[in-house]
Amino acid sequence: MSYLGAKILVTGADGFIGSHLTEALVAAGADVTALAQYNSFDSHGWLDDLPESTRHRLNLVRGDIRDAAFVGRLVQGHHFVFHLAALIAIPYSYLAPQSYVETNVLGTLNVLEAARQHGTERVVVTSTSEVYGTALRMPIDESHPLQGQSPYSASKVAADMMAEAFARSFGVPVVILRPFNTYGPRQSERAIIGTIIRQALDPSCTEIMVGDTTTVRDLTFVTDTAAAFMAAGLADDIEYGHAYNAGSQRAITIGDLIDIIVDLTSSRKPVIQDEKRLRPTNSEVRALLADSTRFVRATGWSPKVTLRDGLERTVNWWRGRLSTSQVRRQHDFIT
Repeated sequence: MSYLGAKILVTGADGFIGSHLTEALVAAGADVTALAQYNSFDSHGWLDDLPESTRHRLNLVRGDIRDAAFVGRLVQGHHFVFHLAALIAIPYSYLAPQSYVETNVLGTLNVLEAARQHGTERVVVTSTSEVYGTALRMPIDESHPLQGQSPYSASKVAADMMAEAFARSFGVPVVILRPFNTYGPRQSERAIIGTIIRQALDPSCTEIMVGDTTTVRDLTFVTDTAAAFMAAGLADDIEYGHAYNAGSQRAITIGDLIDIIVDLTSSRKPVIQDEKRLRPTNSEVRALLADSTRFVRATGWSPKVTLRDGLERTVNWWRGRLSTSQVRRQHDFIT
């Protein structure tokens, strides 16, 4: 099987992982409908940064997954649905938890119900390693208890359970993919790697401000995560309604991660802990390390990009982005 000629809907295509997945699906010959959240700025998010040769092959749509009627019309006629649309910023979930329920839980319900009504061949729902909370044992396999340690993670636990329920109750062919921490170009400063790199490179920053540097994470480069989604969409030996971990199966402390980035950027700025960047004590996820054995066996997927190579690619992307921003600021000042 392949994606050549397949009609595919990607929700959240305007986001970090979604834009990379969309780009990869187009390269594989798929007919892709890319859903971006509606806005009044004539923006399709990161899709606007894709090469024109890719963009002109996309069916670009704006909308909101909270609108069931809209989602029903959108899903119709697609063979595959990759559902990535979500609110993902953990700090904001403490301030506005209801919005996370409405987007992450109700939005997922709308996608699943539309897929049931229209007989979609396969749905891949995006979970997160955050549903495990602080690890009770490592590496973490899919039997690890789920712990809602933030409103964000609680909303994703609920979305996962809804996907499982639709598989069990209605036979919807839905796969729950659970990526561990993903990084790379186009990731916002909401994430630790982006914020460290930007501060290390940005001449307007005199320090590198960070939160807790003792936590442990399993990091996967974004092109490998996109490949995991594509593998989940086509694998024959995958079980519907079940979750599958996708991670590098290697762990690193945030402190060691900072050391690598400082080396790659040749930064000499001091690294300072900022109390504002710390999560509530009982909400911080201390350690995440994936056991991806089940997913590897079912799909043959494995990460290809090493951590240092991936970080170097990400640093280079940030160099270009900051350089462009500085040129724009100079132009605005002159004009």
